[in-house]
Amino acid sequence: MIIDFHTHLCLKGSPATRESVSPILTQAKRHGIEKLVVLGDVVRYGVTPNRDEIRAINDDTLTLMGWFPGVVIGFCHLNPLHDKAFLKEETERCITCNGMRGIKLEIAVNGSDRRVNPVLELAEALNVPLLQHAWDTTIIGNRRHQTDPADVAVMARRFPRVNIVMAHLTACGLRGVQTIRDFPNIYTDTSGSQPFSGIVEYAVGKLGVDRILYGSDIPIRDFPSQLGRVLGANIEPGQKEQILQHNAERLLGLSDNRV
Repeated sequence: MIIDFHTHLCLKGSPATRESVSPILTQAKRHGIEKLVVLGDVVRYGVTPNRDEIRAINDDTLTLMGWFPGVVIGFCHLNPLHDKAFLKEETERCITCNGMRGIKLEIAVNGSDRRVNPVLELAEALNVPLLQHAWDTTIIGNRRHQTDPADVAVMARRFPRVNIVMAHLTACGLRGVQTIRDFPNIYTDTSGSQPFSGIVEYAVGKLGVDRILYGSDIPIRDFPSQLGRVLGANIEPGQKEQILQHNAERLLGLSDNRV
């Protein structure tokens, strides 16, 4: 069984429909992907979505969870610029009451900004992972909004008991791997940019295989090329299984029947 830790399913600026999502899930199953972590249409409303827009993004994910139970695993999208009361209310609605399995942060604010702390506090209290969009800002620029691997390290240092997933391994690159190496509570997913050879092997060598998760970023990327990044890596078959399945099971609590 393969678990895709980084998907959006619908990025068309409108609510998800069965017609738009079902073909993607059919394709996923064809490739052996049986569960998908859905992060929502996180850029539908721009950089800093308001409360109603955050609710709409999460409502879409909740709808998908209802349509495809056991397949779609939802993450609660948040904007750290909102007040603590709303952040708590939305995480309770999405996670405590409706079974989402984690929190997703995009580009509303840089991850090292202390305004992110209340979200990390919620992740710690709820014992759920937090997936932070990240990119090497020496390549992409605009560090005001983009969270660099160094910013993820700041988050991990402040909250060592929170499991943080640094999204986009390839986009964070070798520097990203080196930056998070000494923080055992930081994982990374394999999505982002093109499937350059060698990056998965490098991450396994520096981080250990237990901290790497397969992710596609579908529909921005496609399943074959993103799976190829892992399946074509020069690592042991058992290590590929850990990246494709077992690490995600452990991080999401799927292996201890908490679903």
